[in-house]
Amino acid sequence: MDQAEQLRKLVKQGGSQQKNLARVITVTSGKGGVGKSSISVNLAIELARMGKRVLIMDVDFGLANIEVMLGIRPEYNLADMMFRGKSLADIVIKGPEGIGFISGGSGIHELTSLTREQIVNLTMRLVELDEMADIVIIDTGAGIADAVLEFVSASTEVLLVATPEPTSITDAYALLKTLYRKSEFSAENTRIKVIANRVTAQNEGRELFEKINLVVKKFLKFGMEYLGDIPQDEQVSKAIIRQKPVVLSAPDSGAGKALRKLATKLSGASVPPPDERKGIAQLFGNLIRTTNWQKKKG
Repeated sequence: MDQAEQLRKLVKQGGSQQKNLARVITVTSGKGGVGKSSISVNLAIELARMGKRVLIMDVDFGLANIEVMLGIRPEYNLADMMFRGKSLADIVIKGPEGIGFISGGSGIHELTSLTREQIVNLTMRLVELDEMADIVIIDTGAGIADAVLEFVSASTEVLLVATPEPTSITDAYALLKTLYRKSEFSAENTRIKVIANRVTAQNEGRELFEKINLVVKKFLKFGMEYLGDIPQDEQVSKAIIRQKPVVLSAPDSGAGKALRKLATKLSGASVPPPDERKGIAQLFGNLIRTTNWQKKKG
């Protein structure tokens, strides 16, 4: 029995006694610098204000954007839990409005080297994470690197962030095209919602979405949803410098109001029904299956 089968079996066993499966939302973009991490943090805070138990997992390796934006520096990360005996309580840091934060560290890259004992430990902890959170927001890296695509293809709900810049639109489509070619990606079982960031005109966000969605429908044969837009707002840059998210530092700014509206949409009609949720433990099961398959193929 390979690692992926072991983890799926263990997740199923743990899930038989589970009362809650976290809703996992993966946030990604075709290129860096489009505001992906800022959106992840601010949406998490707004969802927490609505009474949701929210946790952010930062898997953008090599960068610490979430840490900088929240003004926190975790002592331990996911790799410490996987390989160095730390508990879930050790690696979850509390942020504003009670949101939780986990730094991925190098943990994801090391999935292929897990022993059975480590798989058992990881599964137990992730099932526990599903119990303690209503929503887990995964902030990926940008672009078409393997680590990004693995997370997106393993997810059932994806937020794709793009700006009106031509390079952002082109790179967003490049990510979707590369994702579509991955055998483990299922367009039918994945909800991709587009957020247009830094728009400067009323209909600019909708036009951005239509440009990408038209090409995706024509050449990739699947459709996406338009979640909404966030205006260009200098308060966002000021918030990042202050290490205080804009929904806290300037809640009545254009960006603050837009983020609150997006969070309301996410919290309401767009919620996947319980039978479509797989939880964070199952997502990692999908990741282990993918990384092992690639390792064998290589």
